[in-house]
Amino acid sequence: MAELGSAGLDAHGVAEQTVQEYIQHHLSFLTYGKHPDGDWGIAHTVEEAAEMGFWSIHVDTLGWSVFIGAAFLLLFRYIGKRATVDTPSGMQNFIETIFEFVDDQVKEGFNYDNHRIGPLALTIFVWILLMNTMDLVPVDWITGLASYIGEHVFGLEHMPFKIVPTTDVNITMGMSLSVFALIIYYSIKMKGIGGFLAELAFQPFGKWMLPFNLIIEIPTLFAKPISLGLRLFGNLYAGELLFLLMAALLGIFQLPAHFAWAVFHILVVPLQAFVFMMLTIVYLNAAHESHAH
Repeated sequence: MAELGSAGLDAHGVAEQTVQEYIQHHLSFLTYGKHPDGDWGIAHTVEEAAEMGFWSIHVDTLGWSVFIGAAFLLLFRYIGKRATVDTPSGMQNFIETIFEFVDDQVKEGFNYDNHRIGPLALTIFVWILLMNTMDLVPVDWITGLASYIGEHVFGLEHMPFKIVPTTDVNITMGMSLSVFALIIYYSIKMKGIGGFLAELAFQPFGKWMLPFNLIIEIPTLFAKPISLGLRLFGNLYAGELLFLLMAALLGIFQLPAHFAWAVFHILVVPLQAFVFMMLTIVYLNAAHESHAH
C-alpha cells in the first residue's frame, strides 16, 4: 500500500533509476540549508544535503508534521465546539472514544494531580498516530507529483519528498527530547534541585556507593529519550523500507506482498503511538515520585 510503483515503471524519471537509486530517492529528504558557497537553498543531491550540516532543515517531514498536527487540532476544536449530548454525530462519538481511551490510560499510569498530563498524552497519541498512518498512503503518487513539480518548476531532477514524518529521526528525537525536558522540569519542580541530584547520586545503593549510583542512574536517565525516539523511528523506518523493497524488486507482483505487509503494519501504526504515549506517562509519573514515596 505504501508504495505502488517500482523501479523502471515511473513516468516521471524514476523509470531510469536502478533499484538502489529508487530506494535512495525515496529515503532521501527535501533539504533546505546553507551551501558551501554561502548561499541558502534546496539541496539538489544527497551529497549537497550532507554538506549543509546540522542546521539544514528537512522541509518535507517538518512541513507534513506541522500540517498533520494543525489539522488534528482544528478538527478536534471544530467537533468540540459543536458537541451535543442529545444527538452526537459519528465523528463526535469517535473523538470521545479516543478521549476516554487516553483518559483511562492516564488515570491508570499517573498517580498525581497534574491536569497537563492528560492533554499532553492525547496530543502525543493522536499526533503520532496520524503521522504513522501516512505510511499507508501510496507514497509513489505524492513522490511522483513532487518530482514532476520539482523538475518543471524548481529545476530539481528526481526531487525527494517524504510524507511520513516519523521515519525522520529528527522528528522522533525532537519529540522525545521535549518529553525529556518535561521529565527534568517536573523532577526538579516536585523534588527540588537537591532532591533530584540526590536521587541520581544516592540511589539505588545508598550514599556510600555514590560513584556506582551515578554510573547506573545517569546512563539510565539519558537512555529514556534516546530509546523513546529511536524505537518509534526504527519501527516506522523498517516498515517503509520493506514497502520500498517490495515495490523495487517485485514489480507487478508486489501487490499480494504489499497487502500482507500492510495488514501487519496497520497494527504497528497505532501500537507505536500507544507505546510512546504510555512511556511518556510512566516517565512523568516517576518524575513526580520521590524516593520516600
